[in-house]
Amino acid sequence: MKSNKVKLIVIVVMLVAALAVLFTIYSRQAAERNDLNGRLDRAQTLLTGLGAQKETLQDDLAQARSSLDTNLAKFPRVVESIEYGDDLFEIAADCNVHITALTASPPSDEKVGGVTYSVSSFVLTVSGATENMLKFVYAIRTGDGFQLPWSAEVNSINMNVGGGSANINLDIYGYKR
Repeated sequence: MKSNKVKLIVIVVMLVAALAVLFTIYSRQAAERNDLNGRLDRAQTLLTGLGAQKETLQDDLAQARSSLDTNLAKFPRVVESIEYGDDLFEIAADCNVHITALTASPPSDEKVGGVTYSVSSFVLTVSGATENMLKFVYAIRTGDGFQLPWSAEVNSINMNVGGGSANINLDIYGYKR
């Protein structure tokens, strides 16, 4: 009987020990599960916020690209107008006339056949001797002295022969690459 009691006590102690080990393992796993659930909740909250931020950033990127495209489209045209102006002043100096006013309108694209040209309109006021002003108009019409690959179409000339000045309206066609 004594040996049955000892066996029963040993079995009970082993059961209590096994239950204690199982309880410890379960408690640790429950704590780890709670920690992981908390981290998952924080990650999901962060993911939602990042999704909204991503959409905002994509909208900002689209606006920035649109603004960049708009500004890039304007930039080369301004440079071309400056370069045309350089040629015009050089031709004027060669013809002994002075450009007293130069107004350029924003360039536009004009397609002729399969080629697209950049067309800039200019209004020039020049002063000098009548012969020199006519030489200047001829040089512009024929392309004499152009450094850039462009051609000009003189639309109108209003000369004040007695005052030694002329207003010239012209379009400059530049090959667009």
